[in-house]
Amino acid sequence: MWFMTFRIALRALARNKLRAFLTMLGIIIGVGAVIAMVAIGEGAKATIQAQIASLGTNVLIVLPGTSNQGGVRAGFGSVNTLVAGDASAMVREIRAVAYASPILRRQEQVVAGRLNWGTLTQGVAPDYQLIREWGMSEGRFLHEGDVETTAKVAVLGDTVARNLFGNDDPIEALIRIRNVPFRVVGVLAAKGQSGQGQDQDDVVMIPYTTMQKRLMRVTYVHNIIVSAVTGEHVQEAQQQITGLLRQRHRIGQDREDDFTIRNLSDITEAATTSARVMAVLLGSVASISLLVGGIGIMNIMLVSVTERTREIGIRMAVGARSRDIMLQFLVEAVVMAATGGIIGILLGIGSSELLKEWAKWPTLIDPAIVAIAFFFSGAVGVFFGFYPAKKAATLDPIEALRYE
Repeated sequence: MWFMTFRIALRALARNKLRAFLTMLGIIIGVGAVIAMVAIGEGAKATIQAQIASLGTNVLIVLPGTSNQGGVRAGFGSVNTLVAGDASAMVREIRAVAYASPILRRQEQVVAGRLNWGTLTQGVAPDYQLIREWGMSEGRFLHEGDVETTAKVAVLGDTVARNLFGNDDPIEALIRIRNVPFRVVGVLAAKGQSGQGQDQDDVVMIPYTTMQKRLMRVTYVHNIIVSAVTGEHVQEAQQQITGLLRQRHRIGQDREDDFTIRNLSDITEAATTSARVMAVLLGSVASISLLVGGIGIMNIMLVSVTERTREIGIRMAVGARSRDIMLQFLVEAVVMAATGGIIGILLGIGSSELLKEWAKWPTLIDPAIVAIAFFFSGAVGVFFGFYPAKKAATLDPIEALRYE
């Protein structure tokens, strides 16, 4: 019975191919738009998460405090309140802290032979690589011996290595920073742009002790980057770091902190939530097309019932029951919606791939969304096809046979 009903439904749709296609067009556009919009939203969310993940996991950044003179308050870092010993104390005394690295930064002109390149020079500790989860493409990263001996060694970012050495091997080559020679011991793996659009690979890293004593002649550090043991320990680590630094800096209970701590986990959560909201918003807007497509199906099915009133009467006269008539029209609606859904899925996937290829816009197709869109299109057929099918099934056979 089901097979026969399906054949009759297909034959009825085939009689008006153009009308059936135009009816399905609303579903096609709706499903395609939902898949494409959600893919754009998911792609944006994945990109944001990848960019934040490139900064490291479970990361806290400790910044020095602010100055206040004559009522004028400068920004963070206007006073130098952090020292390398603070970072060592965090790792030594706080169990929730896995790694900590002092950081000094300054823009420098790096010279290699006849070439030079202006880049960010960073003084860091060996833990910096572990915090940032930054791999090596060649050579090694800094180690504790380099820090202890204030060694004149450098690790190059991918951008710096390409601009100073091209295709040549930079390992063991000499570079000069402020006329101080440094031996290249490693090249970092490419990380790409940060969330702010900065090239993370445009950097040279040297031991922070070397930067303090040979390039800057200071005893302080610009900030400290810290990694908690796990994501669950980030808040605990932040609280304990606050207590430790207040104790080390001899800050009384009635005085404000001379430092501030930024939690990158909060930034990650906020950015991910924003991207998720955008994906839901785009998907919701596109879903309106599905509603419009469903209304189109109902409209055409009502017209079809009117046009085929005599046919319905004949079928009832030869023994067709009301539920057979209802099932026939319901199957027609579902077939139109499901076929439109399949074409819409192909259209949505194709559109997403074109956006990724031509517009270089990140897209991510979620198989679950594809499945939901397909089943939703079928549900639209059932929902909007039910009333016309019910109307057809309740026609009076005698009146239907008389209909011209």
